Amino acid sequence: METILIAGGTGLIGSKLIELLRKDFQIKILSRSPKQDSRNITYHQWDVDKLQMDVKALECDYIINLTGAGIADSRWTNERKKILIDSRVNANKTLMHGLMASGKRVKSIVCASAIGYYGDRGSVELTESSDAGKEFLSKCSLEWEASSMLLAPYAERLSILRIGIVLAKEGGALPKILMTKNIGVLAYFGSGNQYYSWIHINDICKMFKECLLNKQASGIYNAVVPLPLTNKDFTKVIAKSLYNPHLVVPAPAFALRLAMGEMANVVLNSNRVIPTRMTELGFEYEFEDLSKAIIDLTQKS
Repeated sequence: METILIAGGTGLIGSKLIELLRKDFQIKILSRSPKQDSRNITYHQWDVDKLQMDVKALECDYIINLTGAGIADSRWTNERKKILIDSRVNANKTLMHGLMASGKRVKSIVCASAIGYYGDRGSVELTESSDAGKEFLSKCSLEWEASSMLLAPYAERLSILRIGIVLAKEGGALPKILMTKNIGVLAYFGSGNQYYSWIHINDICKMFKECLLNKQASGIYNAVVPLPLTNKDFTKVIAKSLYNPHLVVPAPAFALRLAMGEMANVVLNSNRVIPTRMTELGFEYEFEDLSKAIIDLTQKS
């Protein structure tokens, strides 16, 4: 049985990805603290602040790196911005140092990035070849991807997934969007004209597996559905997909800026992202339609 090493395996995507992979692969997980091994899963410690890791973890065939502090977990002070970048860059550097020390070369490595790379671009369609933006989310993604490229000499193939808004019932954006559903109201943000590029949790996990195992996969991929929606339409579809009718109302941009500061860009930026290369790879979506995705995530036990 082949072995996959996952960094960031306890997060939203990582937890679901392990469920998908553990039936067919031995899983190794990099963790800051000691954890008890379980069936098909072993834990190895690392410290990305010190760029140190247990090199025994690198006795594997594939590597997935999802590591990074939560973008929307707290207000973007200068200190927080440094944490957001360092947690991503240092994770890749730690893997690089470990691979260099061990002399190991694996079959493929897949790293996470984000569509924040493109910045706030209005209605412009953005493909993998589009330029980066100029704001903090773009700077963070640029440094993240540059550090991922340091791993290229240690793998036959390296893929980077620029991930959009991940929809899952266990966390991420959807529970926050649905916070007001019990009072029959859902909110869109600002004008609602900004484009939201999203993906169902099942599909993002399948994309990681596709890039890991498909020998044709390498380079940058936009990890989103082919047809993004404006925030207003996105919210309206969600409202119609719930059991009971919901009123859709605006949350003013100035109030979001006041409450969140620069971090309001997470919900106010427009990213009309097209997964051109993922489509060319022949990837088949399970949930390409938002209504079906919401029904799946909210009406299944």
